[in-house]
Amino acid sequence: MHSSLSEPRLLALPLLLLALYLARRAVFGKRRKYPPVAGTMIHQLLNLERLVDYQTELSHRYRTFRMLTPSRNKVYTVDPANVEYILRTNFSNYGKGTMHHDVLEDLLGDGIFNVDGDMWRHQRKVASFEFSTRVLREYSTGVFRDTAAELAGIVAAAGAAGERAVDMQDLFMRSTLDSIFKIGFGVSLGGLSGSSQEGAAFARAFDDASEQVLYRFFDLLWKVKRLLNVSSEAAMKRSVRTINDFVYAVIDKKMEHMGRDQHEFAKKEDILSRFLLEREKDPGCFDNKYLRDIILNFVIAGRDTSAGTLSWFLYVMCSNQHIQEKIAREVREATTGDRDVGVQEFTVCLTEGAINGMHYLHAALTEILRLYPAVPIDVKYCFSDDTLPDGYAVKKGDMVSYQPYPMGRMKFLWGDDAEEFRPERWLDHDGVFVPESPFKFTAFQAGPRMCLGKEFAYRQMKIFAAVLLYRFRFEMWERHSTVRYRPMLTLKIDGPLYVRALPRRALMSRNSENSTL
Repeated sequence: MHSSLSEPRLLALPLLLLALYLARRAVFGKRRKYPPVAGTMIHQLLNLERLVDYQTELSHRYRTFRMLTPSRNKVYTVDPANVEYILRTNFSNYGKGTMHHDVLEDLLGDGIFNVDGDMWRHQRKVASFEFSTRVLREYSTGVFRDTAAELAGIVAAAGAAGERAVDMQDLFMRSTLDSIFKIGFGVSLGGLSGSSQEGAAFARAFDDASEQVLYRFFDLLWKVKRLLNVSSEAAMKRSVRTINDFVYAVIDKKMEHMGRDQHEFAKKEDILSRFLLEREKDPGCFDNKYLRDIILNFVIAGRDTSAGTLSWFLYVMCSNQHIQEKIAREVREATTGDRDVGVQEFTVCLTEGAINGMHYLHAALTEILRLYPAVPIDVKYCFSDDTLPDGYAVKKGDMVSYQPYPMGRMKFLWGDDAEEFRPERWLDHDGVFVPESPFKFTAFQAGPRMCLGKEFAYRQMKIFAAVLLYRFRFEMWERHSTVRYRPMLTLKIDGPLYVRALPRRALMSRNSENSTL
């Protein structure tokens, strides 16, 4: 969405009148202290293609501010004290709310990321148990190793020793989707191999739907468009139909398998099977629609976030070759030492101890999440009038957001080098990773809704990164090219990420030959 220079002038008068009217209605005659008005939702629409950078610019001026809409305030903050208050201290007063649920319902339904109350507590309880089991940890590690090995083989074939461009974002999206479906639902999707047309159609529809729901937050007429089945809402309906057809087919196949041999089914280690077994104990606890919602919430948690982070990681590695080399050395030292082994043997070396010992890689991924958080802005609904720790008042019905992307760029939080990629900020003098407060580093939320899959995500990303950097050195295909993000619920690179993948064995041999000359 690109606006002409005349648009701000055309909108200036109605914007001014809207701001004056709403500010007067909200503040006049009140003694409460409200966050400053930084603009309106129309300003956000005009900056939609660069929304999180626009929000960052405003956050440099105001740590807490309001954006006005015809019906409510949108309050944004980068103050860690406010974040802790919203996410932990007064957790019960800030939830998803009806507006957030309505906007995302077609895509995420009543899944864990879109509900409050008993539904959230039930899913959290079951998911918390599953994520804490040794069985899931070992099963998921095996899936990550196998998928990473398959990915490395595809990169080697597609890259042809650096002679062809490789779109790594596309490969990350397909490989993480394969992983989460295998772990979450016991299904081999075939995304990397391209063996499933249905899986590819599902992935495209899921991408399109997650972008379309973002526009709903700014489109006052989206419900009318949905009723009339026109414009973006017609496309949304088509995407959701494709998604539903695929997911319900997965559920039906699992139920058919369970009906054939329940004893054998009980040994299944995937998450969907565990939920189906839970339903067997209490058949009335949830239906297939609820299972569908659970599935899609795990997909967006386990696929989009990790794939996006790995894409940003590789992009930054291409611009920081010395850091890429340092990570590659750490990976080698933690696994094979001086030995050169094939990818399958290397994955066996990725033991839990080896993975946990890669502190610099962990720091580099964390630094990526600081600057390019998977969820750039997180919205909460205020259930009753309240006052934040910074003294600003919020009203019942306000949408209150903490902002991981702008927070990662605040100098008052991270110092003068806040916008610099520097993994060392996460390490002590002995090179050991030291975490920050989750209310300052908010990539995984905090408080009761702290991401259950945090360690799961780190393990996946570290295995993928270790396998790739052990095998290849990456450069941007066009040396000085830059990338932008795509406005979606998650922070993804807009368009392909074309890189050159150079096999490290060939590089080492070349360097050895040069040293003898």
